[in-house]
Amino acid sequence: MHCSWRVSVYWQRIIRIIRIIRIIRIIRIIRIIRIIIRSHTQQARSLSDQESVGHEKPVGATAEHDHRKEHGAQIYSQVILDQKWQINSAGNGAFKSENEARIGTDENKVFLKLQADKSESSQADYAAEILYSRNISDFWDVQTGLRYRQENISQHTASLQNERFDAVLGLHGLAPYFFETNAYLYVGEDDFVGFKLETERDLLLTQKLIMQPFIELDIIFNDQAASAKKSGLSHATLGLETRYEISKKVMPYLQVGYEYSKGNKQAVWQQASGSDRVWIYALGLKMMF
Repeated sequence: MHCSWRVSVYWQRIIRIIRIIRIIRIIRIIRIIRIIIRSHTQQARSLSDQESVGHEKPVGATAEHDHRKEHGAQIYSQVILDQKWQINSAGNGAFKSENEARIGTDENKVFLKLQADKSESSQADYAAEILYSRNISDFWDVQTGLRYRQENISQHTASLQNERFDAVLGLHGLAPYFFETNAYLYVGEDDFVGFKLETERDLLLTQKLIMQPFIELDIIFNDQAASAKKSGLSHATLGLETRYEISKKVMPYLQVGYEYSKGNKQAVWQQASGSDRVWIYALGLKMMF
């Protein structure tokens, strides 16, 4: 009895080993079948891609076509609201509002920009731009459109408004070393020709606390309007913004900067004024949706 029991135990072990070997073989066969199916699927996809784009196009053209089909056609939108109260070292305060909305794909977008500048004891100046933006490289868009400006000129007897339209051509994108840059050329009424450059860069102190140095330059090449500024470097601002991102949608900030203004040109509606150099301090709130 004891011998027969041992034989039965050994036989059961042999059966288990045979079953394990069979399971291992089945798993190997399944893996081989999967590999064969994947290889045939990849070959079929490559053949279909070659038929769709043509045999004469290079590989780069096929990759570009696939990228644009998968990612370039996605439509997205963004709204940026930036409001701040600014005071300079001469004691003059001003409320400034800069708002921007954009909608489109990676290749084609439309920008709408609205700006308001209200100094103490004076009416507000307004500017609106509508721009078509076309992607021309990995980091740059070329933009073209129209700008509308309403400038208020205070005189001793009354306050006058001057409305002007300018054509816009420029670049929007990311310069080397991650400087976000806007460069625009303006050509408009009264023989106006001007250039504007804005550039800034984020420096992360923490994930939420961010410093941002920025430069703004306005250059006027020619202007024969009744409210013209002096030609040359008309306005320049060099500053540092420190913001705290409560979230990616709400970001209060502080600004400190140095501002230069060349002054107004002698014209029908205004007297000539000299240049002005002041320090500026601002408290603002930026919201993004």
